[in-house]
Amino acid sequence: MDKASLRREMRRRRRAVSRSESRQAGIRLASSLHSNPAFCRSPRVAVYLRNDGEIDTSHLIQRLRQRGVEVFLPVLHPLKKGHLAFIRYDNNTPMRRNCYGISEPDFRYGQKVPARFLSTICLPLVAFDESGNRIGMGGGYYDRTLAFCRRPGVRPRLIGCAYEFQKLPALPADGWDIPLSAIATNVRLRTVRNNPD
Repeated sequence: MDKASLRREMRRRRRAVSRSESRQAGIRLASSLHSNPAFCRSPRVAVYLRNDGEIDTSHLIQRLRQRGVEVFLPVLHPLKKGHLAFIRYDNNTPMRRNCYGISEPDFRYGQKVPARFLSTICLPLVAFDESGNRIGMGGGYYDRTLAFCRRPGVRPRLIGCAYEFQKLPALPADGWDIPLSAIATNVRLRTVRNNPD
């Protein structure tokens, strides 16, 4: 299957998960992540808000806040087309809907932090494989924003978040795709062998 066909099929399967099943899966996702010492040492973590059937991250955000971690959300960058900004997220953050209908912090307010200064970024995905390849929604926002991660040096840990059923044996990868450091699901946390950070 090509990427477009895989994306359609996995989005269909993801949307079929009920709200309560997604919430339970999200609790197990948070437990998977919090079993990892490197994740637990992360002082600044970017997470996404659930959309289009993605695994629920509300419990993860709650646990991060309880630990005193600074939580950031991705925002469509209004000045750099096709890129994301990351804005600190708490109970008082002014929110708005972006052009895709996704709730995000209002870019005009709040503390913005460049991606390179985040400790960990939890990315949504449509499908993943054992090598850390992912298929996203197709907009390329994360790939463009995280292009600096292809260069050696200090960078945030990139952790894909998904249901276990989104795992496939192998995915087609393009040169611009950013490989993940790990994948967290409702079953386990996988560290990518060829990406040990």
